[in-house]
Amino acid sequence: MKELNIAVIGAGAAGMMAAYAAACHGAKVTIYEKNEKTGKKLFITGKGRCNLTNASDIETIFNHIVTNRKFMYSALYTFSNENVMTFFENHGLRLKTERGNRVFPESDKSSDVISTLTKTLKKSGVNILLNTAVKELLVERQNETEETNEETETKVAQRRVAGVILESGEKVYYDKVILATGGLSYPVTGCDGQGLKMLEHQGHRIVKPMPALVPMNTDEEFVKELQGLALKNIEVRFYEEKKKIELYRDFGELLFTHFGVSGPVILSASSIIGKKIREGNVVLSIDLKPALSTEQLDDRILRDFKENINKSLKNAFDQLLPKSLIPVIIDYSKVAPFKKVNEVSREERQRIVAALKDLRFRITSLRGFNEAIITSGGVNVKEIQPATMESKVINNLYVAGEMLDVDALTGGYNLQIAWSTGWLAGCSAAGA
Repeated sequence: MKELNIAVIGAGAAGMMAAYAAACHGAKVTIYEKNEKTGKKLFITGKGRCNLTNASDIETIFNHIVTNRKFMYSALYTFSNENVMTFFENHGLRLKTERGNRVFPESDKSSDVISTLTKTLKKSGVNILLNTAVKELLVERQNETEETNEETETKVAQRRVAGVILESGEKVYYDKVILATGGLSYPVTGCDGQGLKMLEHQGHRIVKPMPALVPMNTDEEFVKELQGLALKNIEVRFYEEKKKIELYRDFGELLFTHFGVSGPVILSASSIIGKKIREGNVVLSIDLKPALSTEQLDDRILRDFKENINKSLKNAFDQLLPKSLIPVIIDYSKVAPFKKVNEVSREERQRIVAALKDLRFRITSLRGFNEAIITSGGVNVKEIQPATMESKVINNLYVAGEMLDVDALTGGYNLQIAWSTGWLAGCSAAGA
């Protein structure tokens, strides 16, 4: 049987896993990477620690996929989170599992994940070409027959990929090509959407790429006074202001920034209700004390007031709130900060309770790709075979990773998508 010659474009998570899988199944594999090193985006994931997967059961993995989770069935069952952990451990990388079943290298160094992958590729005979950019796909007409595309109801010629055209203009021929160039998030790592442009040029439909798992801008000036403040165990609610419809609710951690809000609950919300935020009229409500009812919180404040009876209001909340948040809550409640606590009326106290249970911010927009962890949108999955990752538009072309219109919440789930789709694409391209 002839040895298949396969090109992989992109040496990120999906591309390196695809190359390894193809090499394992007997193919001769070459990776093209335009950067000076492999895994450039992997290096900064998880704040440099690389949350490489999640150790939860497979149903939990599926439930954390936001877009096109059904498309991922074959890929995840073929190469699951357990397979990912086994792969890295068998190749010498020790792992640990932390809160939320997040899996990290024991060393807390993303560079160890990249090093493990790179060494494994070299041992498998994969040729890695760095500083080598692919400009275009080399696509040929396979035959003169035409088929009806069910989605567009138009006839498209059957074509196949025959290789790649490098930035230098050189044409290099291959039996199969795997495209794994990533999305547009963190463009400093080289993610510029070039792979998506290649596919669009060849007739693939692209769902508009948008920033996902990204912080949010707010309208209120006082948010700048809270910059750097991290809140734990708070509840957030997002709702459409005009219709008073709740869009999303979550519990966890939030971080204030100079432009607005960030943190796990905000990043997750951005992926789930990002479209609504872009349409406008979305309000964020923060319950700073979700464990206490309105009545219980009022009782708590009364106790604090009794212990600080001669203090001014602004000095009476040290046990209840972070220091930077106190003047914001008092101002939001429209109560004089220098008023003695024994002079605070019941109505004023109720306004303070209301502010603590419903601190509101108008969300004006999402931040851009520079701050987005992942990209939402990408290659329309209706044009990709879910059982193989092969293009339905161009034969012998496979797509994997963040290029696909599949995205998930934080916690290692997006990298799991990359490993799973990369592995399936590599195996399929090699004929396994």
